Amino acid sequence: MQFSAVDYGVFIGYILVIVSLGLWVSRDKKGHQKDSKDYFLAGKTLPWWAIGASLIAANISAEQFIGMSGSGFAIGLAIASYEWMAAITLIIVGKYFLPIFIEKQLYTIPEFIEKRFSTNLKTILAVFWVALFIFVNLTSVLFLGGKAIDTIIGSGDGSIIIWSILALAFVAAAYSLYGGLSAVAWTDVLQVALLVLGGLITSFLALGHVTPEGGIIHGFEHILKHAPEKFHMILSRDNPEYFNLPGIAVLIGGMWVANLYYWGFNQYIIQRTLAAKSLKEAQRGIAFAAFLKLLIPLLVVIPGIVAFILFSQPEGTTLIPGVKEAFLKTGGGINYDKAYPWLISVFIPNGLKGLVLAALTAAIVSSLASMLNSTSTIFTMDIYKPYLNKGASEKQLVRIGRFTAFAALLIAVLMAPVMGNIPQMFQYIQEYTGLVSPGILAVFLMGLFWKKTTNKGAIVGVVSSIPVALLLKIPAVDLPWMDQMLYTLLITIVVIVGVSLTTSTDVDDPKGIPVTNKTFFTDSVFNISAYIIMVILALLYTIFW
Repeated sequence: MQFSAVDYGVFIGYILVIVSLGLWVSRDKKGHQKDSKDYFLAGKTLPWWAIGASLIAANISAEQFIGMSGSGFAIGLAIASYEWMAAITLIIVGKYFLPIFIEKQLYTIPEFIEKRFSTNLKTILAVFWVALFIFVNLTSVLFLGGKAIDTIIGSGDGSIIIWSILALAFVAAAYSLYGGLSAVAWTDVLQVALLVLGGLITSFLALGHVTPEGGIIHGFEHILKHAPEKFHMILSRDNPEYFNLPGIAVLIGGMWVANLYYWGFNQYIIQRTLAAKSLKEAQRGIAFAAFLKLLIPLLVVIPGIVAFILFSQPEGTTLIPGVKEAFLKTGGGINYDKAYPWLISVFIPNGLKGLVLAALTAAIVSSLASMLNSTSTIFTMDIYKPYLNKGASEKQLVRIGRFTAFAALLIAVLMAPVMGNIPQMFQYIQEYTGLVSPGILAVFLMGLFWKKTTNKGAIVGVVSSIPVALLLKIPAVDLPWMDQMLYTLLITIVVIVGVSLTTSTDVDDPKGIPVTNKTFFTDSVFNISAYIIMVILALLYTIFW
């Protein structure tokens, strides 16, 4: 694909603007040096619109633009359940989780575990999360991002993946290491606007070129006519992708495990809500993010379905030379994750390519920056400060935070190129995160809402959840992995209840959280937003059932 001078100019301009903005908004104010609250929680000054934008920017990355588009090619609109169900999950998090988190003035999610259970359990989970962020999240985003850039501006043969990974790492580090969450959150506002604009451009141009006659509406009608199987949200058991998205269980089963864990207890997501001016601002930010989630499938799933149609070439479809060769792997099989970058390379005209690449890069860089900041926050506040330097000054904490982020990024850069090609990367990440997420979710849910939950019950539960998850994965069990997550969650809850009741004679655990109706009070703006989102979701699932 040929990039014009204008495209390179737009792309380089984006990088300069983002880095400059990040450094400017996070500069030390006159007479005030950054402390840990400034660096890790943006001084607790974020308004609702910045929180909502930052939540989406942290969430949407190469995993969605590349991985979910690839799943759109392979599965269809059903993969959008991750996005649309996330909208209602965000409402639940805003109403039932945030009030407790903000009331306890948390820096990190492991800190909640310490206040509710024990330092030992907090440390176990802190070490786990640092490892997960570095070895799974950062490496996968870097690899997918490098792969996308290689396809868009390189030859697509992997020749510039390493250079692309290094470039992405450098841009993310350029402002996030210095500025902390302030730099990340405020640049995310611009990043979200850019990724939505770039995503819409790609979707509309791709739809407009599906048929020789052109037209966005005509293009959508064409893909709906020739790939109706790609527009079912609930897959039947005879669908080859049923084991990835097991029918009605998506709505009432394991999808809730993935979403509640991710949106409620994932440090690099929830951290921006902890930095809100107030609980009301945090909840309104969550509602804003929920509305944005409804839009995401248009940006990432529809392009994947368009790529499928162009690859399949049913009657009346635009014939594009080399489309088969572009997706077929040398050793056989289809390279699904090539869908989005391939569409950019084929349909985006010179002058817009730079903007669309900037949008994709914005999604990648914002997620990298969020993960780096959260990794450094957990390590600094939950490991370094209590174990390595109890008397650390604010200046030392900020310095360690920057060093940790740099070290995490360096490890991820070294590991990313060896990840290799994994079909449907989005599904792969979800499935193997699902080995640990049910146990952790069970501990949090029981800790939040059952005052009899004990520390011993939580530890036994989270440790036992891993062998349970592994046993449910053996072929003889023959369960979709999403069902495996649900059963692991339920079994872990039973273990926690059993151990808690048999090891304690107290009516309630001394660290149990008292809740009242006032705890979960939300204002009219949040409530109206929640009702609108639920109505929209009901309509979407009714239309595309």
